Amino acid sequence: MQRAAQRDDRAQPSQRAKRLNRALVCAAAVPAVLITAACSSDSGDSKDKGGASAQQTPGGGTSQQPSASASPSVQPAAYRTIPDPCAVLSKKTLTELVPKDSSGKEGTSDDVKTRGSCSWSSLDNNGVKGSQFRWLNISLLRFDSDASRGPGNEQAHAYYTQQVKDAQTVAGAKDAKSEPVAGTGDEATAVRYDLKKKEGAFKQQTVVARVENVVITLDYNGAGLAGEKTPSADDLTKAAEKAVKEAVASVASSNGKGSGAGSSPSQKASASKPSSESPSKSASPSASASKSAAKKN
Repeated sequence: MQRAAQRDDRAQPSQRAKRLNRALVCAAAVPAVLITAACSSDSGDSKDKGGASAQQTPGGGTSQQPSASASPSVQPAAYRTIPDPCAVLSKKTLTELVPKDSSGKEGTSDDVKTRGSCSWSSLDNNGVKGSQFRWLNISLLRFDSDASRGPGNEQAHAYYTQQVKDAQTVAGAKDAKSEPVAGTGDEATAVRYDLKKKEGAFKQQTVVARVENVVITLDYNGAGLAGEKTPSADDLTKAAEKAVKEAVASVASSNGKGSGAGSSPSQKASASKPSSESPSKSASPSASASKSAAKKN
């Protein structure tokens, strides 16, 4: 009995030590749980239910900031339609360029507000003295602004550049020359060259012009057949450039705008300058109050 009592006495301090250790561990765990709960509560308040972040304003309130910025917009194209391609040139101009054909033949188009073309063919037959041949074709292509492809005028500029390049690299062309055409839309280039065909020697003129988001391509060639004199390349080029200017004006008027002749670089620069009355020059409320106070004194 005495040995059993001694074993119980020795066991009691050990059990009391184990219980004390467990109590200390639990006491240490309580602050960690409280800290975790506090952190969870703070993180939940940083965002609203819609996922937008909240920022505190000077007045003590909160303002919601969108989680994603709006997609960039593209500037609308200047021209929304094109004129009837067979009606862009006056009867007088057609009589000068293609005297034997004033009506023209319109090309097919799946969208007459976007693309169109018309061609004229004239043969002035002088019998044994030969014949004068003229052929004229005009095409119009309009570009719409698009978020993926960019503004309409930039697309038109790229197409204009390609059209000029194509005219400069025609197979079989001889004595090719290129020159800018002043006062015609936003940009214009005339390309001329000689082209030998089985019917005779042809003088070819291609004038490409861009006005805003519309590109005009005019092809005009002439030849003296059956012994007739070859026409002057200078005269044909001058006539083609005149016709393109008329077509540019027709595009502008069909959209309810001016002549479409384009602005000079200095005019464009002045138009883009900000107004001289800037917000920084306007008086602030505090400045106005101080001025009124000074007057009273």
